Amino acid sequence: MSKLVAPHGGKGLVCALLEGAEKDAELQKAAGLKQVEISARAKGDLIMMGIGGFSPLSGFMSKADWKGVCENFQMADGTFWPVPITLDVSAADAAEISEGDEIALVRNGQTFATMKVEEKYEMTEDNKKWECEKVFMGQGEESVDGNFWKIAPEDHPGVIMVMAQKEFNLAGPVKVLSEGEYPAEYPGIYLKPAETRALFDERGWANVAALQLRNPMHRSHEYLAKIAVEVCDGVLIHSLIGNLKPGDIPAKVRIKAIEILIDKYFVEENVYSAGYPLDMRYAGPREGLLHATFRQNYGVNNMLIGRDHAGVGDFYGLFEAQTIFDEIPVTGDPGKDLLCRPMKIDWTFYCHECDGMASLRTCPHDKESRVILSGTKLRKALSDGAEIVDHFGRDEVLDHLREYYEGLTEKVEIKTQSHAEGSKM
Repeated sequence: MSKLVAPHGGKGLVCALLEGAEKDAELQKAAGLKQVEISARAKGDLIMMGIGGFSPLSGFMSKADWKGVCENFQMADGTFWPVPITLDVSAADAAEISEGDEIALVRNGQTFATMKVEEKYEMTEDNKKWECEKVFMGQGEESVDGNFWKIAPEDHPGVIMVMAQKEFNLAGPVKVLSEGEYPAEYPGIYLKPAETRALFDERGWANVAALQLRNPMHRSHEYLAKIAVEVCDGVLIHSLIGNLKPGDIPAKVRIKAIEILIDKYFVEENVYSAGYPLDMRYAGPREGLLHATFRQNYGVNNMLIGRDHAGVGDFYGLFEAQTIFDEIPVTGDPGKDLLCRPMKIDWTFYCHECDGMASLRTCPHDKESRVILSGTKLRKALSDGAEIVDHFGRDEVLDHLREYYEGLTEKVEIKTQSHAEGSKM
């Protein structure tokens, strides 16, 4: 009997992925349906619905779900969910689709799913702006005092993505027919929730923490993971292997860095490295909640939340992704509420005076004694061939990252931001 936290939503793992003869038959049917081209984000969302990562979702959200999620963190039935999972289509496509129709969802010539369209609703510019304000506007300098709409349309990748969405959304259940490139490109790393749960059960884990990563794992990340190892049965180092913004380091490079760290600096049986197939939404606090929500499906009941989790620019307060967990609705129904809780860790760094890793809660020394560097500034230093401050990263990992940057044929411009000592997890 598993001791792990139940999947989110009270329905077990809801998996929309078809296999075998059932998949073959649906693919054959899909060839005769209207073909709708989807975004990279929708592809990742479909795969997560397929493998149970987005349980209890079985399709794209209705207008009532979209509105409830944006406004109250709850779908129409009261189930907690922090960010909209919607499918946008052009006005031309929408004109050819009626409620009740079945369509095929394709990307770059590959069929990813079929969908039964239950609802079609328009997304006006005002609707999109309202969604952006609810989901992406935070408490940082670039969100307050009227700055959000001056800065976000050009500098916030999540806002840019939503404002570029097409004119209509379609809602309805899906049958997922492909996991894309992930099983072949990331064997042993790309794991479904049922697989991580089986792995945790095999190890006898009941109390599991997750460390979310979209950057190479530096000393602060390592420290966070080791704090969790001390108080939990084990830690899942869970890397994003979907799409990032330009300048971010590819998943295979980051995963190799994690393998180097686990091999040399962790007790292997207390930690596991895996990846998940979503694109970043850069929704800061809301994305921190999303990370906890789908990690619950993977068997995780503690989500490590450090400073500026999933942040971008100066749109969010450094610890806003921690405090938002105290503000979300709680119904008292474990089938509807978020059960994965945050492990709130203060600003961490290496301190020369302490002669070790520390945080603002444990280190009494001034900032001159502390080694503080963001993932953004690390990428910029590596891209520029600059020296990395001592004790920020393990030498073996930095050597691996330098090798990657030295092999690039085209330099990517990396923009830094004002408060960006914050670690972009």
